[in-house]
Amino acid sequence: MFYKAKAKNLMFNTFKEIHDEWMLITAGDINDFNTMTANWGGFGVLWHYNTAIIFVRESRYTKEFLDKNDTFTLSFFSRRYRDALTFCGQNSGRDFDKIKETKLKPIELEGNVGFEQADTIFVCKKILATELGPDTIIAKENLKKWYDTKDYHTMYIGEILTIFNKE
Repeated sequence: MFYKAKAKNLMFNTFKEIHDEWMLITAGDINDFNTMTANWGGFGVLWHYNTAIIFVRESRYTKEFLDKNDTFTLSFFSRRYRDALTFCGQNSGRDFDKIKETKLKPIELEGNVGFEQADTIFVCKKILATELGPDTIIAKENLKKWYDTKDYHTMYIGEILTIFNKE
């Protein structure tokens, strides 16, 4: 069971959760959605909104869902779901039914999709999207390191609408 939490009261180490534990980015509704694993992102404040920042490559199937929907979720899990998150990061929803393969249980939250097994779920509304590329990346050494194939990321910033914590 989940309860709504306030951002200022949240005990959440974003560096550990995103970099070490990973997250699922999910867009769409309960009848038509896709999810992917990510470990790049952050949280902050923009225009007086509490925000989440995510990065999604052009080639990812989830990007299609992000682009056609106004909202998305970020779901964080304990380490015991590492295999499921690994599968969701290494396989495309175009080719696999990630829910069937991982046995994750999607749940509807305010018209969005989260997962029953998650510990914390952020519901976000897109407020900014910008494409990364040779003209926007200042640290040029990252072009060769991360973008040899020219499969650049889009950075999305979402206003955090609701935070759900597991009881």
